[in-house]
Amino acid sequence: MSTLVEVETGSHVYGTRPLVALAGNPNTGKSTLFNRWTGSQSRVGNYPGVTVDLMRGEARLADHDVVDIIDIPGTYSLLARSAEELLAVDHLLGLSGHRRPDVVVVCVDATNLLRNLYLVLQMQELALNVVVALTMVDELDDASLHLGELSARIGCPVVPVSVPRGRGLSELGEAVDRALASAEGSERFVWEPTDSLAADIAMVRKALPSAWPATRGLALWALMSWDDESETVPPGLRDTLAKTHVPGTEVDDEVIGARYAFLDRELGQLVAHPPDRTKTRAIDRVLIHPIYGFGVFVATMLVLFQALFAWADPAIALIEDFFAATAHVLAARLPESAWSELLVEGVIGGVGSVVVFLPQILMLFFMIGLMEDSGYMARVAYLMDRIMRALGLHGRAFVPMLSGFACAIPAIMATRTMERRRDRILTMMVVPLMTCSARLPVYTLLIAALFPATALLGVLPVQGLLMVAMYGFSVMMALASAFVLSKTVLPAPPTPLLLELPPYRLPRLRDVARMMWTRTRFFLTDAGGVILVCSLILWVLLSFPRTEPLSRDYDSAIEQAATAEQRSELAAERAGERLRSSYAGRLGHVLEPIVAPLGFDWKIGVGLIGAFAAREVFVATMGVVYSAGDDVDEESATLRERMRAARRADGRPVYTPLTGLSLMVFFALACQCMSTLAVVKRETNGFRWPLFLFAYMTLLAWVCSFLVYQGGRVLGFG
Repeated sequence: MSTLVEVETGSHVYGTRPLVALAGNPNTGKSTLFNRWTGSQSRVGNYPGVTVDLMRGEARLADHDVVDIIDIPGTYSLLARSAEELLAVDHLLGLSGHRRPDVVVVCVDATNLLRNLYLVLQMQELALNVVVALTMVDELDDASLHLGELSARIGCPVVPVSVPRGRGLSELGEAVDRALASAEGSERFVWEPTDSLAADIAMVRKALPSAWPATRGLALWALMSWDDESETVPPGLRDTLAKTHVPGTEVDDEVIGARYAFLDRELGQLVAHPPDRTKTRAIDRVLIHPIYGFGVFVATMLVLFQALFAWADPAIALIEDFFAATAHVLAARLPESAWSELLVEGVIGGVGSVVVFLPQILMLFFMIGLMEDSGYMARVAYLMDRIMRALGLHGRAFVPMLSGFACAIPAIMATRTMERRRDRILTMMVVPLMTCSARLPVYTLLIAALFPATALLGVLPVQGLLMVAMYGFSVMMALASAFVLSKTVLPAPPTPLLLELPPYRLPRLRDVARMMWTRTRFFLTDAGGVILVCSLILWVLLSFPRTEPLSRDYDSAIEQAATAEQRSELAAERAGERLRSSYAGRLGHVLEPIVAPLGFDWKIGVGLIGAFAAREVFVATMGVVYSAGDDVDEESATLRERMRAARRADGRPVYTPLTGLSLMVFFALACQCMSTLAVVKRETNGFRWPLFLFAYMTLLAWVCSFLVYQGGRVLGFG
């Protein structure tokens, strides 16, 4: 095995080992091939825009000991417009400090040959060393493939593979090995430019930066890409490009037309029997129908959200009982001390209150994974395009928004698939309004604690309907906010949606399970670490200072109490007074005038403060708060029961259905996730948009929660 020697290239570290790049159109199997070669667990799915970042790994291919492999985001063309296309171009051409790959393996969908080979022609014009991995061959008859003729006509090796079944991978590795041993790729043009375009290419070629290869292909690429939003084309070259004689649209028409003319003329008959899409078209007549399709989508969402609440509840109850019993046993056996209270109330009460909702989060990821892998997610984006455009959003924005049901962070990163910066920013501003999995524990806790498990009209479960209503409310508010922002802060004319509808395929359960495990591991490690730290900090704030004098000598009063009931009441009164005098209690009382109009008491105010680190922390905070200030019977060990039993000073219950609804509305709209703000800052390269996002969502949450609570009281629901 060769020794890895690290060298610095720009701001990126690379090894001296051969570098192989995986490229291709979206949804052609790149990430699946990357996973098989490297043993990685990058996300795969059956819709465009899954890989929105660059994956790195290493693999052993044929005669080489180890090669470095990068999985480049899918792109239909090297004329970069979207952020992920710019990333692909930089890595393929060796720009912006990146190392140019030694070999590019282009994944080409055999069922859509001509469109996929357009990208291969572009790479050959840029002198890239190309090997074609022909994917999706299982959907074609063997007799319909003319591999030898195809390889000869496009001038590079073509290897058929079935990545999910592991077929053809060794042959592909051998082809890559031969390409690595051969000379670097050379320019290959299959068309000739007009005299005017040829003169412009020659002028641009002379003006290319000294660090760039002075090739005709790179000059043509710069000529066609110089008006993009990136800084890939330097200012000096832009000045030369502005002096060219042929307008940009005419260049596009001539070059693109010439490439497709070659593909139609030379390669159009190489797939004699295209795959039968009769079943796909028949299903699409229903699923993308403006009426029937929308009905199917609503029904799918109803099943999803009912599953999140009803089907996962038995597992939640088991985990909840386990943590409650663990806390009870530890409290009974450990000696009374600050450390034992920290363990029982801070760790068990805080983290355990969130971990119990893991079954729901797993089920959410499972259902979304099935939608992505089957190809249905792309249909949903197409179906919603008309509504999205009417509200000022690009139709492609619905895929990140729907992904926001799982987590806003990858959803915001998925906006890189959109071409216009304005569309990306507008989508980022509304994605955090979608009900992510972090809000799910809060909704589940409040719905289960405050709303009866009855059925409306004897059929529809009230709790499940309320969960569906909260998700629907988040979608409506996201769309309404997008409409307002598109007319005020980010106005721009709408652009048409161009979206590939992939064929329906059976979901690969292994890939779905891998995605579930990755997300769960993130929840338990990254999010769980934040929750643990916040829980410990909150326990300290809720438990200290302990030197503050109490209003009476509770220890003596408890010893003199005649009955166990009196002793329990005195102990609860002592815990409540200590909680009110703690650091967190004082902070909660300072915040109480602001949240009181929303129906919240100071304890909820403490929870809202903790939730700004991460929404899940609210549940952990409530677990710590009601453990530290336990004013109910010890047998009422679960957090739900503690919240139901909580009372205000005048004896009124703290939590009523109206209070719970107001609190859920606040959580649906408030931007209580520091990680989301950090990702928005990174994606927009500044603090302007994350600060705006935080301000407008917090204000919107307070106003809507105020209207719900005060309006409910006026209507007599208080």
